[in-house]
Amino acid sequence: MGSLCREVVTLQLGHYSNFVGTHWWNLQDAALTYDPDAPPGELQNDVLFREGQTFGGHITYTPRLIAMDLKGSLQTLRQEGSLYETGKDPTAITWEGNVMVHKESLPTKNSFLLDLDKLDVSMTQTPLGAVAMETVNSRLERTQKGYRLEGSVRVWSDFLRIHLHPRTISVIHEYNHDGEAHRLEAFGQGEALLQGSVLEDLEDRLHFFIEECDYLQGFQVLCDLADGFSGLGSKVTEMLQDSYGGRGILTWGLAPVSHPDTTPMKELYHLLNYSLGMVHMANNSSFFCPLTLKGGLGRRPTQPPSFPHLNYDPSLWYHSSSVLALALDSITVPYRLRQNSTPMWEFADALAVSGRKVVAAYGALPFPMTQGSSLPDALGDCTDALPWKPLSACPELGDGHCFGQSVTLKGLEGQSLVSQLRPGMQPPTQLHSLDLSSLNTKYSVQLVSSPSKLTPPFPQIFSQSLGPQGFLQNQAPTPNKRSCAVSSLPVLTSLQSSPALGPWLSELHRGASALDPRRIAPSFLSQGPELTDFQESLEQLRLLAGCYRNDSGGMMRSSSEEDDDG
Repeated sequence: MGSLCREVVTLQLGHYSNFVGTHWWNLQDAALTYDPDAPPGELQNDVLFREGQTFGGHITYTPRLIAMDLKGSLQTLRQEGSLYETGKDPTAITWEGNVMVHKESLPTKNSFLLDLDKLDVSMTQTPLGAVAMETVNSRLERTQKGYRLEGSVRVWSDFLRIHLHPRTISVIHEYNHDGEAHRLEAFGQGEALLQGSVLEDLEDRLHFFIEECDYLQGFQVLCDLADGFSGLGSKVTEMLQDSYGGRGILTWGLAPVSHPDTTPMKELYHLLNYSLGMVHMANNSSFFCPLTLKGGLGRRPTQPPSFPHLNYDPSLWYHSSSVLALALDSITVPYRLRQNSTPMWEFADALAVSGRKVVAAYGALPFPMTQGSSLPDALGDCTDALPWKPLSACPELGDGHCFGQSVTLKGLEGQSLVSQLRPGMQPPTQLHSLDLSSLNTKYSVQLVSSPSKLTPPFPQIFSQSLGPQGFLQNQAPTPNKRSCAVSSLPVLTSLQSSPALGPWLSELHRGASALDPRRIAPSFLSQGPELTDFQESLEQLRLLAGCYRNDSGGMMRSSSEEDDDG
């Protein structure tokens, strides 16, 4: 008898969110096991995926997902997908008149997509009943082919390796993905979108995925924070709260390190969108977590975080989104576990206490652990601090104080949780005398043996110091030479509600408050919000920052903050 499956519906709003989401779903697909004799894994796949059937009778397993993007953003991907094109839909209307054909040059596919097409063709010729055992996933894995897609990824569908349900992709035709005209740049534009046909379309898609759930636990919302999608996400989360208020709504605000076509004026728009989107989505969600590799959300961000064992290009969306997807794969473990899972609303309630709806993420990607060592040894090597880096542009204060925290360490397969000491040998640290398997129940820590599994086309952004399983190698690596690709990775993540968020939110408030959109960006408010609503939102941001003062006298405060309170 299987454990209760609490389903989740995922929404991806915006182009960068779909970049992160594509890597995320590729990771989930890589972890699927199709062998009926294999023992069940630690994570329950049905939380995220739904089972269906094509017109030809083939069983499908697709994400329970709604992905919204703009006109021109799909490139080679068909909006309705290709899973359900075999056979004839009995409800379809047949046109008997003349047909005029207009030929249009299609975007070219990269090497990965061309290989994927060949595998799809061979799978359609597989007898019914064998498809579940032989998938694109397993065939790609057997080819062991590496792809260097850095120069050919233009949009997120260029590295999407799974099939999507026809109800998944929603294209907003009012705005363009590329070009100078009709761009979705301001918060008010996004807010105004969720009405009429756009609202009806989203409601129809939500009802389709929700009605087949037995025990819906909530929604994962990935939303672009820098452009008009921040306004759309604010309205979408408001609708979810109004219609499904008893469910968990976990919202992740995504921001790339840089935009390819940015200007100083667009950067001002980004700052205003960050501020308004964060306030509104935090208010409408169980919690809100910014996810970005930017050094800050203000006008002068510091350098992106440097991970000791990653060689990634922060300016490449294909790279930065893969790092954030790896972190998200670990952070979301608690409500996806097969046994002893924590429901979304309970997970959020433990973090978002006393109005502190904004939380910050940190990650060690990979968690530095030598093959064959023990967890106490690895933690003992972190003498000054744990090796995680900011994933929300919010540095830690360093005092270790948290109002709430959720830590996940994923990928301990084959590693010992206890220190292997010789008889009579004294433990070198207190850690070495503990059985760390008890952390799961005593603290908000999840230890998961299965790592994040990496398969093509995940970018090979790893240093030579890592072996194929993502562990540190005992011997020094040969310069400029890797025997084989990194196929899995141990990941340590932390989700925190801490006093560090107070000064961080205050800085965001001061930056946005210093801008008068009527003078420097008059078109920003042309479709809303009203100036009084804009000012009220900034005041809510200031009050939100004040929630993070700790009991011993508060967060670090500058003289300007004291003046603000005056």
